[in-house]
Amino acid sequence: MLPFLTFLSPACIALFCNTLYNDISQSHFHGYNLLFRIIQSEVVFMKRESMRIGLAYVGVIVGAGLSSGQDLLQYFLSFGSIGILGALALGILNILFGRIMVTLGSYYQANSHQEVLEKITTPLVNRVIDGTLILSNFVMGFVMVAGAGANLHQQFSVPSWAGALFCSVLIVAVSFLNFEKITQVLGVFTPVIVAMIFGITLYTFIGGSYDFTALDVAAKTITPAMPALWLSVINYFALCALTGVSMAFVLGGSVVRIGIAEKGGLLGGTMIGFVISCAAATLFAHIDKVKDVEIPMLMIVHDIHPVLSVIYAFIIFALIFNTAFSLFYATARRFAGSDTRKMRLWMIGIVAAGYACSFGGFRALVGHMYPILGYMGLLLLLVLLLAWLRNHRDIVDEMFLRRKMIRLHLKKHDETQEFTAKDQKLFDRLGEKSIADTDALQQDIKDYAKEIIQSPVDTDSFVKKELPMKGNEPK
Repeated sequence: MLPFLTFLSPACIALFCNTLYNDISQSHFHGYNLLFRIIQSEVVFMKRESMRIGLAYVGVIVGAGLSSGQDLLQYFLSFGSIGILGALALGILNILFGRIMVTLGSYYQANSHQEVLEKITTPLVNRVIDGTLILSNFVMGFVMVAGAGANLHQQFSVPSWAGALFCSVLIVAVSFLNFEKITQVLGVFTPVIVAMIFGITLYTFIGGSYDFTALDVAAKTITPAMPALWLSVINYFALCALTGVSMAFVLGGSVVRIGIAEKGGLLGGTMIGFVISCAAATLFAHIDKVKDVEIPMLMIVHDIHPVLSVIYAFIIFALIFNTAFSLFYATARRFAGSDTRKMRLWMIGIVAAGYACSFGGFRALVGHMYPILGYMGLLLLLVLLLAWLRNHRDIVDEMFLRRKMIRLHLKKHDETQEFTAKDQKLFDRLGEKSIADTDALQQDIKDYAKEIIQSPVDTDSFVKKELPMKGNEPK
């Protein structure tokens, strides 16, 4: 039992979050900035943004189900050893669509999923998907809250309602940070869970000996969420898309460079695929022991060492929080738009309602709610794929247009080059030609150029290596 949970107030949580963020910023992120200044490399400058997006995206997708192992049990391993192949297919789909979703968000400079959907599909389909996303974000949000309660209950014997309440209060508190701080908080635990799951996988299989025939029989005693493996792959990935698309659009929209967003989505999807593959293999090796528990990965870690299970429990809680926060935040943004005050009021109301709905039990909610939401997400996958295929050439053109705008603004502040009235007219014309809002895009371009100028990178080298036009000069 954690008695401190009983007297934590929102004010205390808010203070804790700000203190935690400041500590993280001063140590972890400032450490990266120091390394960046020492190396003085434009490569580091670019990778930092891609990594920020990728880690935040992983933090959104790898929530209660994947990090705990419960989703993988019901959707894939319940089919036996062949289910591992399904998990691998799921990883590949995450790589492909992670890139698509984040890139579309950057292309349209989105502040919410609605801003993208209204441009890539018909009004009727838009309304259907919008309603589906709002519903799925809320449902999966309260499933995550239930997972938080189950996690703390299994490891620390905290009542499930208390653990869920703690997670809910933390979600509301973090919503009072600005968006840059939020994305950094979302990504900070991702490298830890990736490293831990990889380490658990190595520990499981190096020197281990398993009767895979017996494990296959034990796995098939689990009631599968879907009637066939191929349907599980499609249904569960559609569920992942519903989970991640709203925040993926917003993450992409926070990056003016489409190429950086694309790499971030690809990186995030790759890390998710890696986590899924390792977790599925590890779970199958222990399927006879963990098939009936709420948080199977936590039991595996506990068998390795009890202290390690305490650490893993906190990491699972952090990832559950990441996903729950992202789902509720995206929903609040959908209704509040860019109004921060309204967004926070919506967050309080949505999270309170989600907490009230979280008492159905984590494993039962996963088994009943996820398949329904997965079917609802199939339309979204089709729309995303068609939008990517239809708009890919325009996305490439927009990428070079923004590169040219950045090059022009860097030229303006380069004492060795003359920035002419013709250059200014071209900058303005390109802003008007862009798919994004002209004023907002031009300001984002100026801010990005300013960051480059103030960094230790050599501007000329940066322009040549990171902003090549390759014969695609916009007019």
